[in-house]
Amino acid sequence: MKISSGWLLVVLLMMTTRLNAQDDARGSLTPMTFESATLGRVYDYFVYLPAGYDETSGERYPTIYLLHGRSDDHYAWLNGAGVLDMLIASGELPPLIAIIPDMPSSDRAGYYIDSAYTGTDFPAEPVEAAFFADLIPHVDATYPTITAREARLIAGYSMGGYGALRYALAHTEMFVGAIVLSPAVYTPQPPLDSSTRLFGAFGIGETVFDEGRYTALNYPALFEQFIASEQALALFIAVGDDEWKHPTPEDQLHDLDVEAHLLYNRARRVPRLLAEFRVYDGGHDWEVWRRGFDEGLRYLSRFLEMP
Repeated sequence: MKISSGWLLVVLLMMTTRLNAQDDARGSLTPMTFESATLGRVYDYFVYLPAGYDETSGERYPTIYLLHGRSDDHYAWLNGAGVLDMLIASGELPPLIAIIPDMPSSDRAGYYIDSAYTGTDFPAEPVEAAFFADLIPHVDATYPTITAREARLIAGYSMGGYGALRYALAHTEMFVGAIVLSPAVYTPQPPLDSSTRLFGAFGIGETVFDEGRYTALNYPALFEQFIASEQALALFIAVGDDEWKHPTPEDQLHDLDVEAHLLYNRARRVPRLLAEFRVYDGGHDWEVWRRGFDEGLRYLSRFLEMP
């Protein structure tokens, strides 16, 4: 689902204002921008501030970063924002700040990595570097966040699930937990029709896709790095049982329900990597992702610490 028209933003903000006035349990959702030095352009994101948020109170908040999927933008996460309101209001989740970045690079198939592709047909960018060098410092300087890793989570669906998993494993000093929903984490190589191959995210030079680069950046290669960090990480993985089934026999193991189960099976063998896995009735859609986001937040809330 891609929702990005200007009139819808106006309607959304009007609705948010009215709902906030009527319901003290609702947080606010606001579009924001800043200049990214790494990307050399404006970086767009939504910020969710919990009900009762008061920047003058001296209270500091944990954060969660929400990554959208391939072809979507940050508006797609509006489908899941109500889960935050519900869990915070019930006391099952502490009040937190959610950041929903928009990442349009590589024709919206950037996979949240630093692309080495130099072709001119797709706007490849250093997405990962910008996330950690620009976005997180901007957020921590702009909002009253708790900057310790013990108070920072990340979540994503589909392509965003790939990004959330990679960031949690490759940047162990940054996150205490990750929610990985229907992740596009193909192993050992993606199927021929995957967007990982088509838009330069995993390219080098003029080559749109490089198998060696894909292998080096994917999660199996990150496990040794994670083990060496001696950090602990809580991982919640969820997928639908009605994911698209590849018709060709050589690609059947790339069905995302299979790939998600392989991820869980491998993660459980990694020291200090705690993993939970759920299969819900549904496909590659928000019926599955809302359930996974809900249950994943409940699970990860027990690992949040607010020094």
